[in-house]
Order: sequence, then structure tokens, then C-alpha cells
Amino acid sequence: MPRGDKSTYTDKQKRQAEHIEEGYESRGLSEKEAERRAWATVNKETGGGKKSGAGRGHAVDHAPSRQGGHAGGAASASRSAAERSASAKKAAATRRRNAAAKH
Repeated sequence: MPRGDKSTYTDKQKRQAEHIEEGYESRGLSEKEAERRAWATVNKETGGGKKSGAGRGHAVDHAPSRQGGHAGGAASASRSAAERSASAKKAAATRRRNAAAKH
């Protein structure tokens, strides 16, 4: 079976990956990166595709799905309001510049 083959995944895992991928895409990630991260999340939660044999199952861990928003909070909170505002203005300018370059 070639790497990346999704035939061993359950229908539920495929639906989960699709839903997670949509969430990543809505936050601005490329389609390819969103798909990669979605399958990584499903693998981390469920242990990968279905495997036959008694005693092969294990509990689903939802921690990877909840992990997303926690990473940047502490760094942002330790900066002053002026620094956060300047960063937000710089980001907005970059988004405007990138949008203008696309059209």
C-alpha cells in the first residue's frame, strides 16, 4: 500500500479529516497544508487507519483538536498594548499589500 493511501481509514475518520481541513482552510491555510494537518490530527487522535484483530482498538484522544488556539496566547499576553497594536497594524498592511498583488 503506497504512502498516503486512505483506504484503511474508516468513513468516520475521513469525515473528521474533511471537517478539520475545512476549518484550517477557513483560517487561511493552503489546501495542501490544510489536508496535511487534518490527517495528522486524525492520526494523532485515533492512532491511524483501522487495523484488524482483537484488542487492537484504543480510546480516542481529542486533545490534539483542542490544542490549536493555546500556542500563541502567552506570548501575546506578555507584550504591551502598544506592541500588540503595532503588530496588528503591520499585519493588516501586509494583508492589504498581498491582496493588491494578487489582483
